[in-house]
Amino acid sequence: MTHSLKHDYDLIIVGGGIVGLATGYQFLKKNPGQKLLILEKETELAQHQTGRNSGVIHSGLYYQPGSLKAKNCLDGYAALLEFCEQESIPHEVCGKVVVATSLEEINTLDILHKRGIANGLQGIKILEPEEIQEREPYCTSALKGLLVPQTGIVDYFSVAQAYAKIIKQDGGDIILGSSVLDIKPIKNKAEISTNSQSWTSRAAVICAGLQSDRLARKTEINLPLRILPVKGEYYELKCQSAGMVKNLIYPVPDPAFPFLGVHFTRMIQGGVECGPNAVFAFGREAYNKFDLNISDTLESIQWPGLWKIASKHWKMQVSEFYRSYSKKAFVSSLQKLIPSITINDIAVGTPGIRAQALDRTGNFLDDFDFRFSGNIIHVCNAPSPAATASLSIGKTIINRLSIMID
Repeated sequence: MTHSLKHDYDLIIVGGGIVGLATGYQFLKKNPGQKLLILEKETELAQHQTGRNSGVIHSGLYYQPGSLKAKNCLDGYAALLEFCEQESIPHEVCGKVVVATSLEEINTLDILHKRGIANGLQGIKILEPEEIQEREPYCTSALKGLLVPQTGIVDYFSVAQAYAKIIKQDGGDIILGSSVLDIKPIKNKAEISTNSQSWTSRAAVICAGLQSDRLARKTEINLPLRILPVKGEYYELKCQSAGMVKNLIYPVPDPAFPFLGVHFTRMIQGGVECGPNAVFAFGREAYNKFDLNISDTLESIQWPGLWKIASKHWKMQVSEFYRSYSKKAFVSSLQKLIPSITINDIAVGTPGIRAQALDRTGNFLDDFDFRFSGNIIHVCNAPSPAATASLSIGKTIINRLSIMID
């Protein structure tokens, strides 16, 4: 297919999820009048990680002080709340309780407490069991708890749509149904080729989420990471049981994994999510239980890092798969936080797939990861709290971009 070439843009962003849209919003805010193009392969925006997000506004509790996650989450938290107020997007800072149900978890809870203080969280404090039950009456198994008042809830799909609305108002172009096939740095330009068209721009930012490593390899052949698709499956509390959770209840996370464990999340649009588990997905967009994408799966199993992490943590993954197929096992995990919950209290919810970067040695990348190829920036790892941090991530990228193209 012969593509005509356009030379119209100052910046092209690939990816119409919340990070790509926030980056476009920040670009036009800093550079009014410049020409922006956002390319999205789906026919609607925010269809993957953004649109399947549980909607938690993260406070910055879990992240290593000084890391990109910590800095961007803390800065992004304040910017997100201000944006939601400005755009009248429903949100609520309701707080959450992290609960320890064993002596070992109490030690980890104390570490989280200190980390939260180091990250500047306000009002964070240790709770005794009776104090936990004042906030969450059905959470009767906790030995200690950690109150995190700054945690909130929002609908990130609505946030993404608001970014897109402002981008269009400010003269930016958004093209849907446009799959990127190739990315090339050409002298002081970036050339982006899609299934129907090619463009050049002064710079490009690739925010492709579940496809980020594939596009990064267009300019960095020996990319030292791959995206491992990790499916999170949820249940929801039935209407008659929703009162068992007042706000958000989280377990103490396992320090060995970048996942927060099965938890309860009250959602801004109503209802309570329960989950997720964390299982290997047989496809980067294989949302349903029996979906299979053979090429995606072959690519994953050919990456040496997958086998190394599997050999270290196979017992955990077997238990996660068992919980995926056993509602009773899933309920058993939920009972760790709310002992009185039963199989009759929950119904199947909406699954999501997390793009988790994995290196060759079998280590999950814990922090955000940006790769630079001339005037092209690849966002290769932006898992949670990327939605909370989206405005800060966008600002960070645009500031770096200014240095690269000035």
